[in-house]
Amino acid sequence: MEITDLTPAERRVHQAFPLGEGVDFRESDDEDPAQGAAWGPERTLRAEVLRELLLDGPVREGRIAGLKVKGARITGKLDLKYGTVGHSVRLRSCHFEEEPDLYAARIVALVLSDSVLPGLMAGNLRAEGVVRISRCRMTGPARFQGAKLSGALFADGARLGTPDEAPEEPVLQLNHAELGTDVWAVGLVAHGAIHLNGAVVRNQVNLNDAVLDAPGRTALHAEVLTVGTDLHAMRLRVRGRVNLAGARIPRQLNLAYARLSNPDGQALRASGVVVGELWLREAAPIEGAVNLRRAQLDLLHVPPRVWPAQVETEGLSYRVLTPHLPAEERLPLLEREPAGYLPHPYEQLTTAYRTVGDDAAARTVQLAKLRRHRRTLPPYARLWGHLQDAAVGYGFRPMRAAGWLLLLLCTGTLAFALHHPPALKPSEAPGFNPLFYTLDLLLPIIDFGQEAAYAPRGWYQWLSYLLIATGWVLATTIAAGVTRSLNRQ
Repeated sequence: MEITDLTPAERRVHQAFPLGEGVDFRESDDEDPAQGAAWGPERTLRAEVLRELLLDGPVREGRIAGLKVKGARITGKLDLKYGTVGHSVRLRSCHFEEEPDLYAARIVALVLSDSVLPGLMAGNLRAEGVVRISRCRMTGPARFQGAKLSGALFADGARLGTPDEAPEEPVLQLNHAELGTDVWAVGLVAHGAIHLNGAVVRNQVNLNDAVLDAPGRTALHAEVLTVGTDLHAMRLRVRGRVNLAGARIPRQLNLAYARLSNPDGQALRASGVVVGELWLREAAPIEGAVNLRRAQLDLLHVPPRVWPAQVETEGLSYRVLTPHLPAEERLPLLEREPAGYLPHPYEQLTTAYRTVGDDAAARTVQLAKLRRHRRTLPPYARLWGHLQDAAVGYGFRPMRAAGWLLLLLCTGTLAFALHHPPALKPSEAPGFNPLFYTLDLLLPIIDFGQEAAYAPRGWYQWLSYLLIATGWVLATTIAAGVTRSLNRQ
């Protein structure tokens, strides 16, 4: 394109390009690029002129060329598809009439901060430096699927999609993208889905203070996402499902103070994830189901009030559970498993309490497990379970047996002290002792010679039968409890 074909605004940019200098068309720092459609020719640039500059523009020895423009209206399509751009592209606070096309382009750096665009095609983009769409407003999708960025993607404060509209495709697409450092999206507002399926982020993903609005659909789709360090999402607000199935996050998945809402379906799917620490500290109660099946966590920090009515925990494993609370506050979660009774969640909670040395809480969990299991048994087994529970709490409440024995011992001693049973052989019988006679009846493995020498009659005989039967039950349950205790050790 000859220089004589350029408008005055384009000539300014053409002259600044080889020097790497910037051109600022703005009248004030706070003007709104959304009004850019009304900007006149004095600040209008044709996309074809910018394309010519970027692909074959003049350079000056000793200077680093680059496109640096603020506050311009860009008409036409900026088509750099498959192109190689050896310069940085900085188009800040600009108004694009058409979606730029950078599909499979190679570029040094791309900065579109504070601009207004109908969308961005940057699939399979190769960038040596950062890509910035900070505070951009896009009504259409930002497509970065398959992109490989040596630096970070900055989308902090960006506004993607249109409120109260359901877009046909995700408003931010990073499927299978590879980023050398971060995805930095603090304060992002997305009216539609964000896709990170299969993406690899070498450092961290930061969604602090972001708002993801896709009611009734998946708002964050990040299956098999691989993050080098952390995924921060403090104060995240989501309407829709968060799907992190199979993600790998070696340090923190931080959802502190977050609000997740998808009342008619799953609010959080984190099945099969491998995460160092999952934090839901001070988060709002989750509205919708949670799926943590087969998740592997080192630390799980979730207050009980955060959990919804339905939580899938089959195969969930964790080493430490915080904050440390009494077992009675954690056990209701295990009742919310839609599959019914599963032994593994109880064993996992028991292990977590033993890890921090709280054996009393671990015993409480094991007792709750046996009581829950009892509901699945046939009637005769449930009856035997009730007897063991009442007697010694399945062996986890051994002092209860001592209390029963003491009560029966006192009852039998008082009854037989008031009415001595007649001796079978008066001449050979030892002197009657109501205390030891009752002990003979209660304890099947002890023989003081009293039971065999005396034969009660009437209701005293029935009392002796009761003492013998309850003695056997207590002895059996105590033996079972001791055995279980030894097995635990």
